[in-house]
Amino acid sequence: MADVTLPQLGETVTEGTITQWFKNVGDSVAEDEPLFEVSTDKVDTEVPSPVAGTVLEIRVEEGDTVEVGTVIAVVGGDGDAPAAAPAAEPVAAPPPEPAPAPEPAPAPEPTPAPAAAPAPAPEPAPAPTAQAGDNRLLSPVVRRLVNEHGLDADQIPGTGPGGRITRDDVLNHIDSTGAKPIEAAAPAAAPAPVTAPAPASAPAPAAAPDPAAAAPAATAGERDTRVPLSKIRQLTGDHMVMSKATSPHAFSVVEVDFANVDATRSKVKADWKAQHGFSLTYLPFISRAIIDALAEFPNMNASVTDDELVVHGYVDLGIAVDLDYDGLLAPVVRSAETKRLSAIATEISDLADRARNRKLAPNEIQGGTFTISNNGSAGSVLTMPIINQPQVAIISTDAIVRKPVAVAVDGVEAIAIHPVGNLAMSWDHRAFDGAYAAGFLKRVKELLETKDWSTEL
Repeated sequence: MADVTLPQLGETVTEGTITQWFKNVGDSVAEDEPLFEVSTDKVDTEVPSPVAGTVLEIRVEEGDTVEVGTVIAVVGGDGDAPAAAPAAEPVAAPPPEPAPAPEPAPAPEPTPAPAAAPAPAPEPAPAPTAQAGDNRLLSPVVRRLVNEHGLDADQIPGTGPGGRITRDDVLNHIDSTGAKPIEAAAPAAAPAPVTAPAPASAPAPAAAPDPAAAAPAATAGERDTRVPLSKIRQLTGDHMVMSKATSPHAFSVVEVDFANVDATRSKVKADWKAQHGFSLTYLPFISRAIIDALAEFPNMNASVTDDELVVHGYVDLGIAVDLDYDGLLAPVVRSAETKRLSAIATEISDLADRARNRKLAPNEIQGGTFTISNNGSAGSVLTMPIINQPQVAIISTDAIVRKPVAVAVDGVEAIAIHPVGNLAMSWDHRAFDGAYAAGFLKRVKELLETKDWSTEL
């Protein structure tokens, strides 16, 4: 038998959430066959089985978060039998009720009192408790939710391995039934003593309203649908909010005529597709131009710390990839300054494919120094991207469309139809000022419009 542990999925990753099991107890699994999917603060990834055999135990259910190195499953040989489910703990029988005490002899009626004393306040009824019997195996998180809402676990259908109840099962049940958290009843307050009225005083100034508290809470009605945010959606949102709070974002845009790029691209794109199996897009040309311009404007390729700008002596170029509208990752082309356009194009295509298929290793999305967000493929005209911290700038490549432009033909101005698109850059005003950012974008534009790109291929 072999223990399956949560692997180390990156230098800074300390825990992960099991999002899906691909096998159940009793199923056969081959070595290197996907066994489960894990979500970390860096990436969602499928983890293969380290050995071949039969799944004997699954110790961590879907939705649970555990530390790296935790044993989450056991895989054994064909002769090993799956572990039996643990027997339910016996429920202790209630103690026998005490025998009733003999009735006392009737006492003489008392003389009526002048005034009846007030009846004591009734004691508050105890809060209901959850009917989470030991006949269902519940994780600590699930048991807490069941208890907090006074639910009967036997009434909640389980979708986890072996029919176990997951956290999502409980939340879905709460949404469908409208169950509310149980609030413990507070003891009745003693009557306040009567005191002399205090002298009148000027009213205290009203406190300023809390903007967060004043904002109306989002509610879901009968016509609304609740869509749980995925792990990657939550992490992306947290990272973007942090970035906007950290960097004073500024925004600059240039319009680029891609006719010069097209002069080279149109000559080779058919052979390129046949040889490499993917299309040669504008993105590798833009990437190469940015890399060259970063050498002339090194402060663009930097990170900001508390009191200094760390200028990087290499270019780790991040390329934002959309995961079929289900999130965003930015895999990194390492040491991009050492690679020619053809190598950059090949690596971008490979990283994008593996990102969409959840095949990236955690270290492939860490440590970028400059990022490109390729929104043009979706037809956007002008996009203001959010800086990928701790970087100081990010460029959005918007749609390249054919437009009329002024050109010089034999010294005479004329109108021609060229492919034109915007390059929009968000940048950190702590790192440099507008003139530096504009100078960098101008240089990227010049390279795209004038460089002999055939030398790169």
